[in-house]
Amino acid sequence: MFTLALCRLGATCRLRRGWERCQAWSFRGFSTTAGQGQRVSLQEKQVGGDLEMPVARREAETLFQERPEPGNQYLEDALLQSYLEAHLPPKVLEEVSQELERFGNRLLTKIRPLGWECELNPPVFRQYDAWGQRVDHIVTSSAWKRMKEIAAEEGLIAEAYERRYSNWSRVHQAVKLYLFSTASGGFNCPLAMTDGAAKVIESLGTPASLKTAFDHLTSRDPRKFWTSGQWMTERRGGSDVANGTETVARKQPDGTYRLYGFKWFTSAADSDVTLTLARIADAEGRVKQGSSGLSLFFLRVRDEEQKLNGIEVQRLKDKLGTRQMATAELWLNGAKAELISAEGRGVASISSMLNITRIHNVIGAVASMRRMISLSREYALKRVVFGKLLKDHPLHMQTIARMEVQTRGAFLLLMEVVRLLGLTETNMASEQDQLLLRLLVPVAKLYTGKQATAVAIEAMESFGGQGYMEDTGLPVIVRDSLVLSIWEGTTNVLSLDVLRSLAKSQGQVMAVFLSAVQEKLESASGRAELQCAVRRVRDGADQLVRCCPGAAAVPEQLAARDFSYSLARIYAGALLIEHAARPGSSCVDVSAAQSGRQWLRSWCRQELCPVAAELGNGSYGAEESAMDSALVYAGSRL
Repeated sequence: MFTLALCRLGATCRLRRGWERCQAWSFRGFSTTAGQGQRVSLQEKQVGGDLEMPVARREAETLFQERPEPGNQYLEDALLQSYLEAHLPPKVLEEVSQELERFGNRLLTKIRPLGWECELNPPVFRQYDAWGQRVDHIVTSSAWKRMKEIAAEEGLIAEAYERRYSNWSRVHQAVKLYLFSTASGGFNCPLAMTDGAAKVIESLGTPASLKTAFDHLTSRDPRKFWTSGQWMTERRGGSDVANGTETVARKQPDGTYRLYGFKWFTSAADSDVTLTLARIADAEGRVKQGSSGLSLFFLRVRDEEQKLNGIEVQRLKDKLGTRQMATAELWLNGAKAELISAEGRGVASISSMLNITRIHNVIGAVASMRRMISLSREYALKRVVFGKLLKDHPLHMQTIARMEVQTRGAFLLLMEVVRLLGLTETNMASEQDQLLLRLLVPVAKLYTGKQATAVAIEAMESFGGQGYMEDTGLPVIVRDSLVLSIWEGTTNVLSLDVLRSLAKSQGQVMAVFLSAVQEKLESASGRAELQCAVRRVRDGADQLVRCCPGAAAVPEQLAARDFSYSLARIYAGALLIEHAARPGSSCVDVSAAQSGRQWLRSWCRQELCPVAAELGNGSYGAEESAMDSALVYAGSRL
């Protein structure tokens, strides 16, 4: 139903026909058949009746609007269902679909109310008890504790490591996390770090000393399940761990280490365990600087008596969003820890963790986009303005349709990354798959982080003034989405990481990327209605090649951001085309791609390759850079 505007953005004369013809999504409690007119008439009469009330009574009336109430997230997500149907083996699809439908019901009836409780009851720091004794107790709500139990029961971490569906286990896990994310009350963050910690331990071969920890991190038993932190950020740096890490590790006679230092940001500070970086001091107390001086350590947050393990909590951070989760400043004053990487190989050892946590970031971004659009389109089915439902206002529908296009591209990009991860973890990935995964993880993270914010704000606007009200829950999603471009590396940091992947592979990554794009476009070779979109994406890819002449060419650093955006848009465009070209594609995919009315074309109308335009007019020169700097700082003094 809600895909009418996707058939042709701006084609107002065809919007209502598309609404009536395409029945891809269904909504609870509302019918778009003949009864719809009767319902609108009743609402209009009610509005008219209100206007005839005496002034005194009207002033006493409270604002009344029907709240948007989406149903089972899985059953209402047509794109998710069609993706699974197109990719999962039949037996796996049958089992996974049944589980996701059950999980969707649990989210609706049990989990989402708990998530709202987490928002209303954020963590509190109690530094001293009534008698002046320092306790450094972070008090979390009962709903937050229940979320941890639910995460274990649902196997939100275990699913990826049990691998009962082989290479599709990561897809299964990612889909559950995608559905869970916006209902979790912020608990998706500690799950990201827990998954990352389990991945690091697995990549190290699960040494005997960490076997117990791994079992706890991947347990389905709420009584045994542990969550993990990721304590990397210190006062002198965030992403620049090589130069910003001051924490020192001193070796003890029993082979363990004691850590001393200050951790500036520690998300989910109430976790059971954590991984952290530190510099090992030699016998004279000297440490090696730079990334080669960093080693990776594992530590329990509390000892056997549940006392903090040489850790002093300084304060909880006062954050713009993600307030449901405790983020703290911690002083490590002799925290007992175990060295788990080779000495000086800490940065290399956490690379697998960063891959996982960045993918979780993408999951959170796409989930927030989907949730906001679901609420917006549900609201458009109920809200009457200027005598008719919002869904009957073409411009309003065009706006939501544009958000839908962005969300579809982001979702397919996420699924592609997770699919490649599953192949890699089960030793089924080719060298090309591994190179593509290396490139797409930072590309997907940086791009969807920005998309999530834009879509969340646009969707909030679609509610008018109600979108700005705290008790609707919409501002929570907006605030929480803002951190997604910052967590796990900012847009610029990740753009530079994209360039490093090109340089390190001597151009192989770029060749694999272009080959993958071409393969996806060829899937639409027999679909005449998709050829306009195919040409648009192919032109974008050709422009990208011209920006990087030579197999090993790497764009200048100033082009890194636009280059990364170009990669994201071109690949997402290719994925949209591939999905629309698959056998058995739905009326949503087909009608949206026909006769120049398709959302694929609307996706491709945007500048797919912004880096080409900038390189073409010389906008990345040193003079331009100097002008940018002058403008920024001059502007700050105006």
